[in-house]
Amino acid sequence: MRVRERGGWPTNPRLNKLAAAMPTIISTPTRIIAAGNKPKLIEEFIGRVNSGESRLSIAHMRSPSGWVEPGQTPAFDEFTLVLKGALRVTHKNGVVDVPAGQAVVAHAGEWVQYSTPHPDGAEYIAVCLPAFSPQTVHRDQ
Repeated sequence: MRVRERGGWPTNPRLNKLAAAMPTIISTPTRIIAAGNKPKLIEEFIGRVNSGESRLSIAHMRSPSGWVEPGQTPAFDEFTLVLKGALRVTHKNGVVDVPAGQAVVAHAGEWVQYSTPHPDGAEYIAVCLPAFSPQTVHRDQ
């Protein structure tokens, strides 16, 4: 790598791009329509819809008490951090309840079904790797 004298920018074009890069502020999320029996608020901050990012998605979820979505066998890993209430994750071998302050990982290719039976519903952050896509979530019919 050659660098200009007196602390100038690197002369390699690839490194110029990296050196000139700045953090990107995502000022507002995009609201996404959720699957399920009751309205659920999904605000995608990072992902295919809001930022054009396909490597991962990060969304803030708010589910009412009694919400349940169709089962799914996604082609992505989903990392979920519960902030309030509790999230229920039904899987082929049983049920896991995840209270506020805990997290759960649903692995790609595993069948899961999310619901919020807690009286206060649930508020949580979901991170999907790669990013969530309606084409790769593979919901039950």
